[in-house]
Amino acid sequence: MVELGLGFIALVPIVVGLVYRSFDCDGGSGVWLVFAFVVVVVLVTMRFCGVYSSLLHFMLPRKRVSDGAVVEEESDTNNIVGESVLKKHRISAVAGGAADSTVRNSFSAVSDNNNHSSSSVANEGQQQAFTMALGDSNPPEIDEDLHSRQLAVYGRDTMRRLFASNILVSGLQGLGAEIAKNLILAGVKSVTLHDEGKVELWDLSSNFIFSENDVGKNRALASVQKLQELNNAVVVQTLTTKLKKEQLSNFQAVVFTDISLEKATEFNDYCHNHQPPIAFIKTEVRGLFGSVFCDFGPEFTVVDVDGEEPHTGIIASISNDNPALVSCVDDERLEFQDGDLVVFSEVRGMTELNDGKPRKIKSSRAYSFILEEDTTNFGTYERGGIVTQVKEPKVLKFKPLREAISDPGDFLLSDFSKFDRPPLLHLAFQALDKFVSELGRFPVAGSEEDAQKLISIASGINETLGDGRLEDINPKLLRHFAFGSRAVLNPMAAMFGGIVGQEVVKACSGKFHPLFQFFYFDSVESLPTEPLDSSDFQPLNSRYDAQISVFGSKLQKKLEDAIVFLVGSGALGCEFLKNIALMGVSCGNQGKLTVTDDDVIEKSNLSRQFLFRDWNIGQAKSTVAASAAATINPRLNIEALQNRVGPETENVFDDTFWENLNVVINALDNVNARLYVDQRCLYFQKPLLESGTLGAKCNTQMVIPHLTENYGASRDPPEKQAPMCTVHSFPHNIDHCLTWARSEFEGLVEKTPAEVNAYLSNPGEYTAAMTKAGDAQARDTLERVIECLDKEKCEIFQDCITWSRIKFEDYFANRVKQLTYTFPEDAATSTGAPFWSAPKRFPRPLPFSTADPGHLHFVMASSILRAETFGIPIPDWVKNPTKFAEAVDRVMVPEFQPKEGVRIETDEKATNINSAASVDDALIINELIKKLEQCRATLPPGFRMKPIQFEKDDDTNYHMDLIAGLANMRARNYSIPEVDKLKAKFIAGRIIPAIATSTAMATGLVCLELYKVLDGGHKLEDYRNTFANLALPLFSMAEPVPPKVIKHQDMKWTVWDRWILRDNPTLKELLDWLKNKGLNAYSISCGSCLLYNSMFPRHRDRMDKKLADLAREVAKMELPLYRRHFDVVVACEDDEDNDIDIPLVSIYFR
Repeated sequence: MVELGLGFIALVPIVVGLVYRSFDCDGGSGVWLVFAFVVVVVLVTMRFCGVYSSLLHFMLPRKRVSDGAVVEEESDTNNIVGESVLKKHRISAVAGGAADSTVRNSFSAVSDNNNHSSSSVANEGQQQAFTMALGDSNPPEIDEDLHSRQLAVYGRDTMRRLFASNILVSGLQGLGAEIAKNLILAGVKSVTLHDEGKVELWDLSSNFIFSENDVGKNRALASVQKLQELNNAVVVQTLTTKLKKEQLSNFQAVVFTDISLEKATEFNDYCHNHQPPIAFIKTEVRGLFGSVFCDFGPEFTVVDVDGEEPHTGIIASISNDNPALVSCVDDERLEFQDGDLVVFSEVRGMTELNDGKPRKIKSSRAYSFILEEDTTNFGTYERGGIVTQVKEPKVLKFKPLREAISDPGDFLLSDFSKFDRPPLLHLAFQALDKFVSELGRFPVAGSEEDAQKLISIASGINETLGDGRLEDINPKLLRHFAFGSRAVLNPMAAMFGGIVGQEVVKACSGKFHPLFQFFYFDSVESLPTEPLDSSDFQPLNSRYDAQISVFGSKLQKKLEDAIVFLVGSGALGCEFLKNIALMGVSCGNQGKLTVTDDDVIEKSNLSRQFLFRDWNIGQAKSTVAASAAATINPRLNIEALQNRVGPETENVFDDTFWENLNVVINALDNVNARLYVDQRCLYFQKPLLESGTLGAKCNTQMVIPHLTENYGASRDPPEKQAPMCTVHSFPHNIDHCLTWARSEFEGLVEKTPAEVNAYLSNPGEYTAAMTKAGDAQARDTLERVIECLDKEKCEIFQDCITWSRIKFEDYFANRVKQLTYTFPEDAATSTGAPFWSAPKRFPRPLPFSTADPGHLHFVMASSILRAETFGIPIPDWVKNPTKFAEAVDRVMVPEFQPKEGVRIETDEKATNINSAASVDDALIINELIKKLEQCRATLPPGFRMKPIQFEKDDDTNYHMDLIAGLANMRARNYSIPEVDKLKAKFIAGRIIPAIATSTAMATGLVCLELYKVLDGGHKLEDYRNTFANLALPLFSMAEPVPPKVIKHQDMKWTVWDRWILRDNPTLKELLDWLKNKGLNAYSISCGSCLLYNSMFPRHRDRMDKKLADLAREVAKMELPLYRRHFDVVVACEDDEDNDIDIPLVSIYFR
């Protein structure tokens, strides 16, 4: 009733009285008159008391809670919002005509602060002004299931700031659509789409939203519905009329993709001087050239410059010196830089350092640094201590466009082979702006007259630059720039859409370092290698005309007829499919695109895998993605498969399949699958376009036959794994605790129940296997199964609570007591050094208390999961803390006494912490099997347990509750800082941080390389590998590494070469063939079997046998009908007995 308002409560008795009195009157007409009056009163009262808006709140699709009302009507349809009425956080769609009003009204009832009522415009004076990048005073709830991967990059604070940000995107050609898509996926509060123009067939080369049916419609109106589908929690609205600078005050950030320099300067001046400043971004894509300009105001604070976790070190010693030398344990290399600020904690002895004061360091080394402080009079360092980097905010002072255009400062470089390119492109974009303002159009593709006009304008501007004048304005480059200047290419739009989308996030949150201030990029290397005639650029009245204006119609035909294999249709795969469809790849009569992915769609995919919708959850990724891509371009010839690419599916992806391909594009998320595809491409000599992302970072690698090294030629070093004894007994960070927790979770609710079921399904076979193993592991497994079916068997839910409570005592009290009994705090090693020295942390047992929410939540989560494994119903009262605590208090916990002679593993090289092997293992196993048979006899017929497989993305299943509880209670034991459930999910669930922006950029870069691959004839220096970090931002592009060349006599080969022998030769024919090349083969193997070795006389008897027969008989190789060849590895030496690595030899027998 409170939500209905006091007015409604006060009117209820009056209304009832009127009704009662009206029915007491004589005469029907009076009754109905009064009744109608009562109805009107009630309806009006409900409207003003918020009841209607409450009902609408539940009837409309749920939107994320916003901090401002959405206006239903505006008298001035030319303005996005009435300038004198609405403040920055008020939002409204703008009607340019009747069609607009539909869009506007669809968002008119978005609830405010979850109070189920619309705010009154009259109260605007009481509303607080929104400060850019400072977030919402009443932050909305974050859907962690949807945004988990994005949260791993940004964190909650940044996400909340995004949720409070209103963004304008002006210009809805391909670049604007890409930026809007990335921002909507990120989850900003609102995105307003501004465009006065109409959709042209030309736009279909770069805009994934438009179809041919949209030609002639306003671009913004044609975009709004499909963009809204990406994220129903974001308000997407339109503005279709001329923009006034005062309207910009309604946004935290504004992005312009198609605006004159004069107008941009006017708008930027307004944004720069506004209080608070409005982030202004001007960006353009012109053919294979792109630019970005950012101005976030006179003083912009970057809260976190790189997004990395603060680096830490475990202290080993600190000297009493001026300055002091700090040494750290060699557990991990220090990542500190000279000049960093650090804080100390947990230092014993030299406690003066524990004051939390940031201190500057210098001379940073791998395991030590100099502290710029006099510690001479401090206490003597004893032991312990953590040193942690302090990340300081950074203030940037942006110049407005008016000043920056003539004084750009340092340009952000992307390609160091083009060191002189940014100043030239800075000039080129100014010249293009002047060309368009003078002629009212862009240069015509292929028009030498227009190109010369632009070159002349550029030369004129250059002459006015004084000391900044360029020696060479590179007319050839400016000619390419002029020809393609009208076109917005999809790969360029995807790349710049990722970059600019990330800059908007920075502007709204202060997370990551902004681009400061100009960035220019070109990919002229993507142009065809053969010269093009002006007629090649002529439009064909097709959706690819913009692309043809840059590359010509011949390359377009090659794209359309390409046969492409896309491996994976997740985040990268969705972006690739969109790009491929827009580029027209595989859209011709001869073309075909095969996409495969064995995964299904989950909710967490929706924040970046933009081809999927919530109604697709549970469906096959490849099928849904292929269908969506075909909607973007109906001419796309696509086949969707659900097969994993690997040795087990070589009957599906057989020799013929690989041989027919023009190119392979990887969109995978694991190294092993990448390596397999790499080997296939190497074998069949197919180009492989490789890419990957990790949070704000992305990389691309081009694998081109005979030009570059393959993907597997160089690998990252393996991740360092914590020693088993550290994880089990001596953790010193939360990662160790979570690794242990994940292992315990799997043992408790998955592996042990699975072992129980394996035994119950076939007791004889199971016990025979255990008897045969006869080792400590088999003994431990049997003991766990017996415990589960005997002492720890659960029949009612109270049994599960008892089990959980005793588990708590075992894990967090008894084991710690045993450990500290075996190794007391003053224990010493065999060398006399303190046993509990860094990085070891001395633990303390936890006394259980139902008053501690962490203790109680652990018992609840473990009880519920234990009940699930036994199929026991979970009572409703479990989630009542009081009742649950009472049930826990009823558990009798046995006393614990530490034991003598308990062996605890301390060897860091040990790989197993199970019980040591014993000569009595076989005898004990026999006894355990007898006991197991007795347990089975007590079970009801058909009894089975229900193993639980870990699922991190379901927050209602208690899996992460148990893992977080295990890890955090263990962290308390060892005085390690605890983490919340979300952070625990990231670490224990091994969640890979992912955002839409870096994904879009990576795929855009790859598709720029795809032009080169499908055109053919490009040299090594034309290709580019890229590493980028949008957080810094950093762009590092370089030509790929060539393959290693092996030379022998007058021959040379690389890893790309494969020697082929046809017609099923004999062993002797192969040896003779090699002999003719000056190679003496002394060993030939097929798989793991030797077909020939010169040291074995019997092998000479095989000389006249066909190699295919030897493969079948000796190597036991199956050669099914779809196989036409097999491979042998040959070890050779030259005539001087030097080993020579030769290529793989393929024997074709069919």
